[in-house]
Amino acid sequence: MKRLFPAPLLSVALIVMWLVLNRSLSAGQIILAVLFGVLMPVLFEPLRPGRPHIRHPLLLARLILVVGYDVLLSNIEVLRGVLRSGRRPPQSRFIVIPLELRDPGALAALATITTVVPGTVWCELARDASSVLLHVWDLEEDQTYIDFFKERYEAPLLKIFES
Repeated sequence: MKRLFPAPLLSVALIVMWLVLNRSLSAGQIILAVLFGVLMPVLFEPLRPGRPHIRHPLLLARLILVVGYDVLLSNIEVLRGVLRSGRRPPQSRFIVIPLELRDPGALAALATITTVVPGTVWCELARDASSVLLHVWDLEEDQTYIDFFKERYEAPLLKIFES
């Protein structure tokens, strides 16, 4: 059964999405939706990464709240920076942050967090995943930001995924 339906929720989601996007419940569309929903997960199963092993779900919930809070604060900071850019232009630059994370799921989560928080852009991950290149909107001191980033985002992800 697992071979025919490697991801049952994904199959259901694909079937529903197909029918919604086509806005039709005709027999032909239902058949195509079921074929699409069943075949795509089977064909792409080798490309799916392994399931992450979340070791501390409460810490994950806390990290989500922290990121939400940081998104709000960063929006305000970027707005302030835009409004005062005539008087004091932002000191944006690239910064290399060394990483301890190695788990692909944790790195993906870190990339998502970095992209969601306004004022930061994930630019490049080193081939050996030992560092990441970020572009930061307004950066006063490199080491202060590196410490903030590692403590605020990387340390919880290390505990959630790797410890």
